[in-house]
Amino acid sequence: MSLNVKAKINKQSMQRFWESLRYAFYVMTHPFDGFWDLVHEKRGSLAAANVLLLLTFLTNLWSMRFTNFMFNDVRWERVNIWAQILGILAPLLIYCVANWCLTTLFDGKGRLKDIYMGMCYSLTPYILIMNPVTIISNFVTEEEGAFLVYFNYLALAWCAIWILISVMQIHDYSLMKAILAIVFSIVGMMIIVFLIMLFFSLVSDAIAFFISVGKEILFRIY
Repeated sequence: MSLNVKAKINKQSMQRFWESLRYAFYVMTHPFDGFWDLVHEKRGSLAAANVLLLLTFLTNLWSMRFTNFMFNDVRWERVNIWAQILGILAPLLIYCVANWCLTTLFDGKGRLKDIYMGMCYSLTPYILIMNPVTIISNFVTEEEGAFLVYFNYLALAWCAIWILISVMQIHDYSLMKAILAIVFSIVGMMIIVFLIMLFFSLVSDAIAFFISVGKEILFRIY
């Protein structure tokens, strides 16, 4: 393959990536059409979804670090960045698996990839709202800062509603069926977490058992 062909392919890939990333703005303002076209018309991409998830991580850390101390009781020196990342990534991935397992049984149209992209694109309001709020928090009084709390709730509520719409459009569900799918997905998340904890507990007990047996054998030999 010639260098010109490779360059052309790379240029097309980057153009496709930027178009799918900009598409998040369309999803934010036209959620029903946006989430439908996201997966059914292939307007979204995993690369753009990963970038949106990364921006969510950075927005969360930015907010914790630079929000005015009057509205932020987080002590940055005690923040574990990896724990913060895991606190967002783990629930999102477990939800995607739980939702995929459930919707597969109940005529859901979305694949695991589609569910993941829908979740990531649903985080766009949080990114666009919380970054300006963090900056503004350093220029307002304590009394005026009460409005910042409302913007925080607005960002979270907006994301929650967009997640609901994404379930409706990706799986071609009615509103009530989408709500039930999310509720049972949360139940499924609890079951998955329980099974993971049980698995690691059994592995830990097995390792401890073999270590104790090994020590006993060595003690009897020597």
